[in-house]
Amino acid sequence: MALTDAKIRAAKHTDKAYKLTDGAGMFLLVHPNGSRYWRLRYRILGKEKTLALGVYPEVSLSEARTKRDEARKLISEGIDPCEQKRAKK
Repeated sequence: MALTDAKIRAAKHTDKAYKLTDGAGMFLLVHPNGSRYWRLRYRILGKEKTLALGVYPEVSLSEARTKRDEARKLISEGIDPCEQKRAKK
């Protein structure tokens, strides 16, 4: 089930970190201190990797979905988005 802004705002921090999934490998990681991070889990060349998409609320749900779609396009072309991000730095 897709995330909504209301669900994200209502997410409470707990003793352990947990994930709120959005679909296509994207999720919001909620840490015990209350911080929230957008992440994308994907597989390329047989390896599972996680790409950081940003911190909520600096990166909104719609912005995170746009970044996810861009990363998925790169993956479909055989390009690792983590490696491309590292090369830009």
